[in-house]
Amino acid sequence: MGNRFKLTDEELIRRFQAGDEEAFEEIVYRYSDRLMNFAYRFVLDKEESEDIVQDTFLKVYQNRHAYREIAKFSTWIYTITGNLAKTVLRKRRNRKMFFFSSMGPEKKDMDFPSKDRKPENNVERQFDERIIQRAIQKLPEHFRTAIILRDIQELSYEEISNIINAPLGTVKSRINRARLRLQEELEQLKAK
Repeated sequence: MGNRFKLTDEELIRRFQAGDEEAFEEIVYRYSDRLMNFAYRFVLDKEESEDIVQDTFLKVYQNRHAYREIAKFSTWIYTITGNLAKTVLRKRRNRKMFFFSSMGPEKKDMDFPSKDRKPENNVERQFDERIIQRAIQKLPEHFRTAIILRDIQELSYEEISNIINAPLGTVKSRINRARLRLQEELEQLKAK
């Protein structure tokens, strides 16, 4: 598939629905990192995030003919990932257990590249990232979902509206309220 990079997601899924396995490989290539980041923001566990993304692609593979071009493909795949992440969180709550990342010092949670070479700035950046993650986790689920999709995944309001199945005005309101609550939470966490 020499011109695969020129194809839209919708063209790729159509090819996949017609039996082109390479089109599915391109979908996996395009979405793996984005979905991993999205799932991680929900569950804060690298291994569970990997499982969620793998399950997402399995569902896409098995249900490829269920996709209809009523909405964008990205909306469909993010909805699948979000639902799987929410299921993981629900199971956690039902067991009343807390999961912590099982990674040792040799591995890092979602290390974001930096052009800054000063070690003290890297430590400060990692500390800030942990504070932000903690603050996001404290938001109610409907706020957390909206702010992750908008500010981290950089999706449009319309895409978010389709993913969470809420009117556009509700989406904008949730994002605004989530940002305000996140700001309050960050101020409290930084004060500690």
